[in-house]
Amino acid sequence: MEKELGKILIIDDDEDVLLAAKLLLKRHAHEVLIEKNPKKIPFLLNNDTYDVILLDMNFSKDITSGKEGFYWLSQIREKDPSAVVILVTAFGDVEMAVKALKQGATDFVLKPWQNEKLIATISAALRLKNSYREVDKLKQEKKQLVEGMNQPFKEMIGESTAMRNVFSIIDKVAQTDANILILGENGTGKELVARAIHKHSHRQDSVFIGVDMGAITETLFESELFGHKRGAFTDAREDRVGRFELANTGTLFLDEIGNLNHPLQSKLLTVLQNRQITRIGSNTNLSIDIRLICATNMPLYDMVKENSFRQDLLYRINTVELYLPSLRERIEDIPLLGEHFLKTYCAKYRKPKAKLTSSTIKKLQDYAWPGNVRELQHGIERAIIMSESNMLTPDDFFFLNSQGDDQTTAMDSFNLEEVEKTLIQKAIQKSSGNISKAAKELGLTRASLYRRLEKHGL
Repeated sequence: MEKELGKILIIDDDEDVLLAAKLLLKRHAHEVLIEKNPKKIPFLLNNDTYDVILLDMNFSKDITSGKEGFYWLSQIREKDPSAVVILVTAFGDVEMAVKALKQGATDFVLKPWQNEKLIATISAALRLKNSYREVDKLKQEKKQLVEGMNQPFKEMIGESTAMRNVFSIIDKVAQTDANILILGENGTGKELVARAIHKHSHRQDSVFIGVDMGAITETLFESELFGHKRGAFTDAREDRVGRFELANTGTLFLDEIGNLNHPLQSKLLTVLQNRQITRIGSNTNLSIDIRLICATNMPLYDMVKENSFRQDLLYRINTVELYLPSLRERIEDIPLLGEHFLKTYCAKYRKPKAKLTSSTIKKLQDYAWPGNVRELQHGIERAIIMSESNMLTPDDFFFLNSQGDDQTTAMDSFNLEEVEKTLIQKAIQKSSGNISKAAKELGLTRASLYRRLEKHGL
C-alpha cells in the first residue's frame, strides 16, 4: 500500500487514543509521532516539521470548554503559520467547530472517530498543505519570471560566421531536452544563449531559473538548490523552495559550474542521476523534470586531468557542447553591436541619436576586448554619457588607450600583482585572444591561466 499521508504528529493526553490512532495511521502515513504532554509542542516544532498535526481540545479532566486546545492551536500557528492542524474532541458542537476554523484550524474531528472519516480528513488536510507549497512555489516562479523579463538585451546580436554557427546549434538543440554545456570567456553572453535555448524550446511557457554557482557558499548550497523545511537549521524560519524545485517543468541554468568543489560536485551529480531532490529537514523525495543548461569560463577538460572536476559530472552535463566565441573572434559584429548599444543608451539617457565614425569603428575592432561584449556595452554607455556630440570619435573612447598606457606603466612597477596582470593582458593580445597560445607564452597550463584571469577580473 502506498503511504500518502506524510508525516503526522498526534497530541492527546489519552494514551489509548494515541496508540489507537498510531496503529491506524502508520499503515497510511510515512511517519506517525505521538505526544501526551502538550507542553512539549514548542520543542517538537522547533526541532522538526509535520505535514499534519492532530491536536486534542482538552487536556484537563472535567474540562470541556476546549480552551486548552485553542491555546495550543494559537501557539502552533505562531510558530508555523502554514501548519495544518486538525482539532479533536469528544465534546464537539457547531459553535466550537466554527471558532476553531476561524482561529486557523484546518478541520475538526469528533471522538470516537470513524476510521475512514479520519483518514479522509487527514488526506484532505494534506492536499491543502501541498496547495500552500504550490502557491509559495508559484509566487517565487512569478518573481523569477518578472526578473527574467526585465533582463536587458534579451536578444542575441551577430551576423559573423562564428555567431551564425552558434544560432545553428541553438536551433538544433532547443527542441530537445539534451543537457547543454556552454563554454566561453566572461562577458561573451552565455546566459543570453541559455535564455535563447529556453525561449525556442517546448518549455518556453514554463520558468527559466538561473543560478550563479560561483556566488553560492558551500554552507548554503543545498538550501539554495534543493530547499529546506522550516526548522531544518538555525536560520530556517520558514519552508524554502529550492532552485531545482522552482525550475520543475522548465529550464535550470547553472552558471559558473566550474567553481564547484568536489563535495558539491558529488551532491549535484547525485541529483542529476536520480532526478530527485530532498529538502533539508525532509524525508520526502521530490521528482524533478528540468532542462539543464550549464556554463563556465573554466577549462573543464584540463580540470578533469588535474582531478579538480569530476569526469562523470562533465559527461552528465555536456550531452551537447556549445562554444561561444570571444568578441576578438567576431570583430565584424562590432558595428552591429555598437549600433544596438548606441540606440539603447541614447534612449536611456535621453540623448540625440548617436553614430560611430569609421575611425572609431576601426579603433574598436583593433582593441583586444578582454571583457568581450560586456566590456563593449559598458564602453559605449560611458562614451554616450561623456560625449558632447552625436558623432562618437576615437577620442570618446580614450579610456581604451589609457588601459594600454597603464600596461606599459605597470611594467615599471615592482608590484607583482600589477606585473602579472599586465603580462597576462599582453600575452592575450599577442595571441589574439587564443587562451592556449597565451598560456604557452606565459609558461602556464590553460587551467592556471584561467584561474589568474578570474583572479584579476580579466
